[in-house]
Amino acid sequence: MEITCLLLMMFSPLIYFSLGQRSASLLISPDRSQFFEYESVSLRCEIKGNSTEWTLKRYTSTGKHLGSVINYKIETAKTSDSGEYWCESTSGEQSNTVNITVHGGHVILESPALPVTERHSVTLRCRLKTTSNITADFYKDGSFIKTESTGELTIPAVSGFYKCIIPMKGESPVSKMITTDDTPTTLIVHPNRSQFFEYESVSLNCKIQGNSTGWRLKRYKSTGKISESGVDRGFNHGSSYEVTTTKTSDSGVYRCDSGSGEHSNAVNITVHDGAVILESPTLPLTKGHSVTLNCRYKKTPSDLTADFYKDGSLIRTESTGEMAIPAVSQSDEGWYWCQHRELGESPQSFMNVTGSTPDPSPSISPIPEVSMSLSRLLCSLLVVSPYLVVTTVLMVKCYRTENSGQTQLGVSGSGGPEACSSAQVLLQ
Repeated sequence: MEITCLLLMMFSPLIYFSLGQRSASLLISPDRSQFFEYESVSLRCEIKGNSTEWTLKRYTSTGKHLGSVINYKIETAKTSDSGEYWCESTSGEQSNTVNITVHGGHVILESPALPVTERHSVTLRCRLKTTSNITADFYKDGSFIKTESTGELTIPAVSGFYKCIIPMKGESPVSKMITTDDTPTTLIVHPNRSQFFEYESVSLNCKIQGNSTGWRLKRYKSTGKISESGVDRGFNHGSSYEVTTTKTSDSGVYRCDSGSGEHSNAVNITVHDGAVILESPTLPLTKGHSVTLNCRYKKTPSDLTADFYKDGSLIRTESTGEMAIPAVSQSDEGWYWCQHRELGESPQSFMNVTGSTPDPSPSISPIPEVSMSLSRLLCSLLVVSPYLVVTTVLMVKCYRTENSGQTQLGVSGSGGPEACSSAQVLLQ
């Protein structure tokens, strides 16, 4: 039990971090970004929740789509397979991006395609098409690092552009190493909703944990999806943006990007020039939490009654214009909108549900409160138990020494009276 407590203490930050991750991750096997022609590589979307809404995407020179798949294996890679790959949901949410280079030359650099923890050990391998274990020169950001006779270089992971050169044979393409400090960045919207009337105010801020250098807020306009071609080049506001009088031109998908491949959650903002909007949260909801959707009107009508829809189907009608979901589940995820019978309907907004069911709130009655804190009490006792054990053993030996009249206690060679005094001090 003590070992379990210690392990929980050691790994709880990792568990917390993993729960905060995005809903899908793109995995690659083998985990490297460069390949020779005719080698094989597999890509897989690891999805939390409903996998039917996710597909694997890629952006290559040919612009070829992969179809509705979440697993993709390239049996014999070709240079035309080079490009960016990612998983994307029907709501525009994206996984991490993996950049693959298929090289037709003689030298490649084997480096991780997936992000690695900053300063953790990573091994770069300079590979020749015909042989291995050959002397290679390694470079970062254009500067020479070191020559290795084995063709392998182990370094602390630092973000940058890496390549290797094998004298008389050639050089590899450049690969970008992405590092993370395990502190995710979140895009915060205030007020926390995705729809606004014209001339309202809204602020967006990149909540960055750790080094904020290089992070900036991006807006994607075309098609409402995230793609390099859809970046609004005229939008340049650093890592925060405040609008005092919104306009329909402020509509779009917003995301914080680091410039090294890391990014935050994406938020779809809709500025509506109509009479009805739906107020729903922008950030993903945790399973088990409550949420209230509010059908809001530009001019308050005498009758507030609204119909609420999800994925094209009527859920229910509410006379107050508000619909409460006391405990959201995965089945509540989807596209929502509301309609007033005279004023019209709102735009659609996607509500994302993620995470695990939270612990129930502590009860105010004495018995549940004690049961809720029991595990914490046990962990605390077990953490200090080594000290209690040592002190107890010491006192027992003191007691035996005094009764037997011995002069040696037998603990670290110290005398009986002195050791007994020390033990008494420990207990005070």
